[in-house]
Amino acid sequence: MEETIEEHGRSLAAPIIFAIVVAFHCLSRFVEHKKKRGPKSGVDQLRVEIKLLYKEASSFSQPSTFAQAAKLRRMAAAKEKDLAKIQELHSKDMKLSYDSYSKGLTILKVFTYFSMICWFWRVPVAAISKELMEPFGKMLSWRAGSPLNDNAMVGIIPWLILSTRVSKFICRKFFN
Repeated sequence: MEETIEEHGRSLAAPIIFAIVVAFHCLSRFVEHKKKRGPKSGVDQLRVEIKLLYKEASSFSQPSTFAQAAKLRRMAAAKEKDLAKIQELHSKDMKLSYDSYSKGLTILKVFTYFSMICWFWRVPVAAISKELMEPFGKMLSWRAGSPLNDNAMVGIIPWLILSTRVSKFICRKFFN
């Protein structure tokens, strides 16, 4: 019993589609994860400097050193304003850049899913034993054709839905 190239391509379609869905979902989770994380290097150093200034200002408790302590507090307040400006500018830049990445990824995902749906419409993506698909056989074989050789055929839309659900579970493990 020889397997034709078309049947071999169909047998590889399900894992390839699954890998594409997982890749898209993990990429979008990665972009969201990076978006939530803020700047660390310069901001942390500025925070340390502010804490040191306040600590040094609190160490001057004598009336004769009041002017020096007030000067340190003013310096710390000025650095806090700089820190707030830096964080605000950085958050706007991050939001704009990651929003553009996210939009581009969404457009690419929609185009890819639409292409796969058009390509595999009324063509089975995978053939699975009827016993394995017992309670969900009709739902998973929607738009995939009739059963063949005691195997139920899986359609593209149910396969994309199933792959998306599984990819959410897989990617949640990596980006939490």
